[in-house]
Amino acid sequence: MQKGKLLIIDDEERLRGLLARILQLEGYEVVTASTAKEGLKKIQHEPVNVVLSDVKLPDINGIELTSQIKSTWPATEVIVLTAFGTINDGVKAIKLGAFDYITKGDDNEKIIPLVSKAMDKALLQQRVQELESKLNDKFGFDRIIGNSAAIKEVISLAQKVALTDTTVLLLGETGTGKEVFAEAIHQASSRKNKPFVAVNCSAFTKELLESELFGHKAGAFTGAAKDKKGLFEEANGGTIFLDEMGELDLELQAKLLRVLESQQFLKVGDTKPTQVNVRILAATNRDLQAEIESNHFRSDLFYRLSVFQIVLPALRERKNDIPLLAAHFVQYFAAKVKKQVTGMSSGFIEKLAAYNWPGNIRELKNVIERAVILCDGNELDERLLPNDILHTQPSRPNLLSAFDLSSVEKLHIQRVLNHTNGNRTEAARLLNIGVATLYRKLKEYGLE
Repeated sequence: MQKGKLLIIDDEERLRGLLARILQLEGYEVVTASTAKEGLKKIQHEPVNVVLSDVKLPDINGIELTSQIKSTWPATEVIVLTAFGTINDGVKAIKLGAFDYITKGDDNEKIIPLVSKAMDKALLQQRVQELESKLNDKFGFDRIIGNSAAIKEVISLAQKVALTDTTVLLLGETGTGKEVFAEAIHQASSRKNKPFVAVNCSAFTKELLESELFGHKAGAFTGAAKDKKGLFEEANGGTIFLDEMGELDLELQAKLLRVLESQQFLKVGDTKPTQVNVRILAATNRDLQAEIESNHFRSDLFYRLSVFQIVLPALRERKNDIPLLAAHFVQYFAAKVKKQVTGMSSGFIEKLAAYNWPGNIRELKNVIERAVILCDGNELDERLLPNDILHTQPSRPNLLSAFDLSSVEKLHIQRVLNHTNGNRTEAARLLNIGVATLYRKLKEYGLE
């Protein structure tokens, strides 16, 4: 069983062959080169884990070669071979990123443990890179599907704020992908190696949610037999995502405000505050401004949460993305249920495009899953759609809607809201209309 790939660069053919033989016997895959130029060409065509290079080469000095390798392939480890009088070169190479150096003429057995350590480090770095790549595929911005201007705009906003520790409030209808965006923001942040904890605030009673968020001390209430960590403690160092924020009780809103202001909270039944370091991402499909006016939501909490607002577009506002999303779900569910479903008929896609999607991406996902399960062939057709989608009449052509005044106004209002991070007073000022007029238009266009 091979234990990794090595490249030996040395212009002395006899020494090069000897080292190659020794390391092949240890189970490594070995390639060789007589010059730095030849070695670099081989790394480009067949990536290696460890490079063993002479410091004196006919074309490039081994120190310069080390610098080139580490700048282009940082996960590749370099061991420099030095002569008796060139140990300083080995030290210089280490400063440029070399793993270590060894003096020619030393017992060849010293090279085996040194290569083994370098290979362990290189393979670990490779595994870390592979894991990070998988995490980005699963949780990063790459998993957000769509080419429409509407989705590209919010992705750009989210990518910019991800690099900070700023609190983010995600707004949009149910099913628009708020948790997907929250995960992507966390994954693109400096906290990505720390926990991401998501909680749906509407899924618990007030008393249970308080204990879930902040934890409790033993004896705090009936059944509290021992101390319990809350989700804020579990997320320490990372990110907590509070979905359905509009459902929070006023008492809990006060406790959350304290966390935002001081990163401290009191566990249920405790008198000593607990300190945490947590980034808060929140989401709601409610109109929090209206909730404030009806005294159901604290204005001070709203202003702390809405430092940076992102309004996610409804699926009906990005209909050009429906075929892409549908194709993705077809591939996913076909693999999941082990069916050879490879496409969709034009009639199927036309019906998807004509429908208004009140449940947004979540509803589309469920529709595709149902269709794949019912499908007996390799293509989805309109007969597999639910009746409400099947009997939807096609909307006016996109060319007409693109010039429709209400469509243009709706898109412009949404862009201004994104520009102001959801601040409706500022949006009304920029639009040169009254706040009441803006609220009426938001309601009319379903942007509340």
